Amino acid sequence: MSTGFAALPEAERYVLARATLPAAVAEGFDGADVGEGLMRADIVIADGRIEALRPAGSVTDLPLFDLDHGQVWPCFVDMHTHLDKGHILPRRSNPDGTFDGALEAVGADRDAHWSMADVTARMDFAIRGAYAHGTSLIRTHIDSVPPQFPTSWPAFAAMRDKWAGRVDLQAVALTPVDLYLDPAFRGRLVETVLEHGGILGGVTFMIPELATALDQLFYQASEHGLDIDLHVDETADPNARSLRAIAEAAIRAGYEGQVTVGHCCSLARQEADEADRTMDLVAEAGIAVVSLPMCNMYLQDRHPGRTPRWRGVTLLHEMASRGIATAVASDNTRDPFYAYGDLDAVEVFREAVRILQLDHPLDAAPRVLTTTPASVLRRPDVGRIKVGNSADLVLFKARSWTEFLSRPQSDRTVIRAGKAIDRTLPDYRELDSLFGL
Repeated sequence: MSTGFAALPEAERYVLARATLPAAVAEGFDGADVGEGLMRADIVIADGRIEALRPAGSVTDLPLFDLDHGQVWPCFVDMHTHLDKGHILPRRSNPDGTFDGALEAVGADRDAHWSMADVTARMDFAIRGAYAHGTSLIRTHIDSVPPQFPTSWPAFAAMRDKWAGRVDLQAVALTPVDLYLDPAFRGRLVETVLEHGGILGGVTFMIPELATALDQLFYQASEHGLDIDLHVDETADPNARSLRAIAEAAIRAGYEGQVTVGHCCSLARQEADEADRTMDLVAEAGIAVVSLPMCNMYLQDRHPGRTPRWRGVTLLHEMASRGIATAVASDNTRDPFYAYGDLDAVEVFREAVRILQLDHPLDAAPRVLTTTPASVLRRPDVGRIKVGNSADLVLFKARSWTEFLSRPQSDRTVIRAGKAIDRTLPDYRELDSLFGL
């Protein structure tokens, strides 16, 4: 059993003393400002909840663990993953590392292997890793094309029930947008999503019928009170402009639900005035944007024997300056779309800071994996440190940003309802039977 570096008191009421908190994740408390968006506090925990936030070093009458200015974060929110695809790479690799190669490899593996037992085992393995790393809320996209409906959605529902109270799960139907033009298919899709408490979604691409397909999507979402989450313009082609079409469709429909879009890579390849007009519409429509920096830098601009010329990510700074809700997430894990990763939000944050240049200053950066995605996913009770909230926290030895971002923080302690959890990661050997090893 591994619980990290912190030896917490054996008491129902205790204090995390002299903690350093990112101000962006703390609500209702103004601690001593130590610069770079960090502040100091004592965190009083009682019966599994945050009872009080006090000035650092002021609580002396309770059992305590002295963090010596180590950082404390809320548990993380990973708002764009693919649990159904996760960890298939040993069985089906990407032949050339490209997006098209990934599509072909995943389709072949899905057709050959995605039974209920296979999908459930891989989902559970991935969630166990995310839990050990400190994530408490995950949204996953579920491949929703025939004949996968009767397998992957029940597998997701089983995992949601199994992990309830430890890692809360949401699911999005992932399907090509043109299938919304098929009345029989969209009827079955909506029925499946409603049955399993999911979210409508899909992949958009430039087709002549795009506006009509989007109108159908927004109509179904409005009729059934469903939110929308879409994969958008995951390409270097500047002519891929479905993000603008989505914003126009949302405005046209007067849609009142939450629209989330992921990737939006091509926006960074467009002329500035074109991109500005699109982002203004996205802001008007109230659309949230999630960037997937590790996966997109891995996939985009990949050509044999040629060094990539761009980073593959969208215009996150420009969006944030317009008041657009922006976040980052893991995306794929050990599958043909992204060969690496472990659903570790700290890794995602460290890489996002580098790839997207979220530093200078870093003050607001912690929100991209905590408060913002929690709000977008309609869970304002998670992803922040607040009196009355469950004591779901991640403790680090790192005191400053340079200490935090320079090491993987593999000795962190994760607290759930005030108690340190076992952070032992699942062994990859557990999956050998799925791969014939």
